[in-house]
Formats: sequence, structure tokens, C-alpha cells
Amino acid sequence: MENVTWSAPADRRRGRELVVLLHGYGSGEQAMEPLFAALPESAVGAAVRGGLEVGGGSGWFLLDPLLASDTSEVLEAALKLLSQLDRLRSEYAFSGVSLAGFSQGMAMAGTLLRLRPQEFRAVVGLSGFIAPNPLLAASEPLPVRVPFFWGRDRQDWVINADAVNHTQDWLEENTALTARTYPGMGHSIGAQEIADVGVFLRRYLNSDTRQEKPPHAR
Repeated sequence: MENVTWSAPADRRRGRELVVLLHGYGSGEQAMEPLFAALPESAVGAAVRGGLEVGGGSGWFLLDPLLASDTSEVLEAALKLLSQLDRLRSEYAFSGVSLAGFSQGMAMAGTLLRLRPQEFRAVVGLSGFIAPNPLLAASEPLPVRVPFFWGRDRQDWVINADAVNHTQDWLEENTALTARTYPGMGHSIGAQEIADVGVFLRRYLNSDTRQEKPPHAR
């Protein structure tokens, strides 16, 4: 995979848990490196750069100030990233894969989960949102409830109220949700939040705690 910063050299990756870190709009993979500190010893982190050039930085898909996006562009970006992850899994035989995304990176992580809910151990979403997708919503709720950590500041001005409400509804309906708020953090990743993500990942990695839904559960 191109444009990736790893938390460990190649000779220390094989057979470990992989945590894929996805940055926000107009940013880059270096912005996610502070989360390497939250990874358990059993895990290796891969901070990936989005494939879209955005004002000197990178993103995953076009996004307007109200967080609206083109569903086809979101799916195209997610499918491309899944293809890259498939190659990594083949190369390093990871024991499991989890996702962590900030802002638009959370929207990407959520889309990957919606496309392949059985393949991810846990998901972390920070100061972000779940992108509306009527096509994927038609086959939901998801068949498993993957552990999902959602951290944010209630006063985050970047993520509007409609996006927050949609995100909360979707997460409660489809995941095993752990929600935390951090007053004064703004649209960023805070030190206490990183510590809480570390606790979450240590709890859920190396164990399959996904909850299978009954056939007719809603």
C-alpha cells in the first residue's frame, strides 16, 4: 500500500493485529500518528493517506461544508481502500483488522464497516460522522454489532447537528457502541481521548466480541 506510515517495521508486522488509521479532510497520514500510542503490544498501526488531493492535503472523497457527499464517490473510495487492505492481509497474514478514523476518516471507517461488517474486530471514530448512504441502508441493520468507540466534543462546530443525530442513530442501531465526550477538545484528537482509545483497543483486540444479531432483530 502506498503512502502509509507504519508503527512497526516490516519484520514486526506479520501475524499481528492491524489497526488502519484514516485521517480527516485536507490532512494527511502524519496527523494520525499520535494514535500509535494507543495501540496494544499485539497490534501494528498503518496510517494511510487518502487518494484525493485537497488544498495541499489529502482526503477520501469530495465533501462540502455541510458534510454532504456523492454516494458513488464514497463507495468508490471505500472499495479502493478495501482492495488495498486485502493485499496487506495477504502479505502479512494479520490476525485481525480494526479501523480508526478522524473526521472524514470516521466516515470512511463507517463505510468500510457497512460494506464488510464481518471482517473488522473493532472501529474507532473520532470527531466525525457516518455518511448517509441509502444503498447500504437498504440492507441494514448490520448482521453483527462490532465494538465501536465514538469520541467527540459536543461543541465541535465542524460536525453539524444533523450529522451528529444521524451518526448517533446509526451507531446505536448497528454497533456495540461506546460513546465518550470531551468538553473543550474542539475538532481535534485529545490526550484523554487517546488514553480512552487505548483502553478500548486493549479490551476488544485479540478477542471476538462482536454480537451476532438474531435473524429478525431490528
